Amino acid sequence: MVRVWDATGNGTTKLESAIISGPINDVAWDGDSQRIIAVGEGKERMGHCFTWDSGNSVGEISGHSSRINCVDVRKARPLRAATGSDDTSVVWYQGAPFKFKDSLRAQHQRFVFGVAFSPDGELLASVGADKRIWLYDGKTGEPKTQVGEGAHSGSIFGVSWAKDSKRFVTCSADQTVRIWDAATGKETQVWRMGEEGVVSINDQQVGITWPPGRSDGLIVSVDLDGNLNYLVEGSQKPTKVVKGHQKNITAATVSQNTLYTGSYEGRVCAWDIATGEAEKVDGDSHTNYVADFTAELKKDRIYSVGWDDTLRCISAKIFTGTAAGVGGQPKAVAAAVNGYVYTVTTDAIVIFKEQQKVRSVSVKGATSIAASESGLLAVGYDDKSIKIYSISKSENPEPQNHELRKATAAISTLSFSPNGKYLAAGVSNGKILVYSTSNWSVLTDRWSAHTARITSLAWDPTGEFAVSGSLDTNVYVWSVANPGGRIKALNAHKDGVNGVAWVDGGKVLSTGGDATVKLWKVKGL
Repeated sequence: MVRVWDATGNGTTKLESAIISGPINDVAWDGDSQRIIAVGEGKERMGHCFTWDSGNSVGEISGHSSRINCVDVRKARPLRAATGSDDTSVVWYQGAPFKFKDSLRAQHQRFVFGVAFSPDGELLASVGADKRIWLYDGKTGEPKTQVGEGAHSGSIFGVSWAKDSKRFVTCSADQTVRIWDAATGKETQVWRMGEEGVVSINDQQVGITWPPGRSDGLIVSVDLDGNLNYLVEGSQKPTKVVKGHQKNITAATVSQNTLYTGSYEGRVCAWDIATGEAEKVDGDSHTNYVADFTAELKKDRIYSVGWDDTLRCISAKIFTGTAAGVGGQPKAVAAAVNGYVYTVTTDAIVIFKEQQKVRSVSVKGATSIAASESGLLAVGYDDKSIKIYSISKSENPEPQNHELRKATAAISTLSFSPNGKYLAAGVSNGKILVYSTSNWSVLTDRWSAHTARITSLAWDPTGEFAVSGSLDTNVYVWSVANPGGRIKALNAHKDGVNGVAWVDGGKVLSTGGDATVKLWKVKGL
């Protein structure tokens, strides 16, 4: 899909269209901001040129025999466009409407990954997997010269021009970003990412831009790990590195002003709540889906479980110790005041102490778990029931004879309030039940605005308000005193909300399937 967004208004979609029957690899506007060319890998065609407002065709993108990786449009008249492809060619178009003019095949011997016109339109640069940089006449497409032969030792993935049209920047798999003088073909500056002398696939630089609207000459590159590197001429290291998630965030928790998030490929990040900056948690992380986190009470330790069937510990923002096998696919994890950590699989409550498995208690159909500071353990089941266990005298869960009213669907998540007065149970059909722990009666069943599975629940420090997240993409804040009222943030995260947490100052953090973290100011409590 290609979507055109309103960048100055309320961010609505102005156009949405399936341009080709496959993935889109690149898009480019013309200098009049009227036409767009989108390219990629399709069955009937690999690119299309259209007007942004109506989607009408204004040309034909042809001449390639393999997928098209890149496209750029000349910003000055006469209008020209160029595309680069896996077939090793750069195709030249004249317009508008854009029509095939020439196929340049002698310059590159391998995949072409980037093409870019200079802002004044006098030159076109192309780069590719053969480590070559070529310059062409921006009006005729005639090849002019090869620049810096052999300067990059890896595939060149991107190219972008400075606003003065005299210099351009390239990025490569050799972990470097380089600035070139277009007139002399000389390299004027180089940045090498990662640790000196260490070759890392994640430090490969796969995208680059030299934003024309800035006066400080900022260059931004993106590496294979998804980090954005802010580069300024004269500085040998990035002035800033923006880190985060590239995949769906599947779990989150807060501990000591730090938000911990995990995504489905196993990446775990620690976010400074005050600044919003993230850093990747180093060490032996999960190898796939991070299912849940729990913060150990009164200690700076975080426990996580993942679908690599392990429990792991984070201390000082580093994975420590060795991974402990759970013996099945973990659903959730809870740290108790007795120093033990409890996790549930479908058929067991598994107990750990200092990352060592202590014992396993057989159950049937467990889905979720929560621990209270008073020594209680709540376990939710797919038969709609919740069972309460005592762990105050022993690490071994002792079943209690409390009959809790069953939910209307399988229990999906549980959370005790900090004061221990309430237990909130999220249900797979979007309902939330709140139980009073004094007699285990239902305090309220009116928290029912969600329309899909409740994925996460969190209480504020007072224990009188709770926030919930759901696969319906919405976040709600609820009140025990006024169960019929709620504060809502609709469509908070595309593809669902997977984590919520309270922070100081009446604020809520949320994470979800769109790989973002959002901070909300709650008003009207």
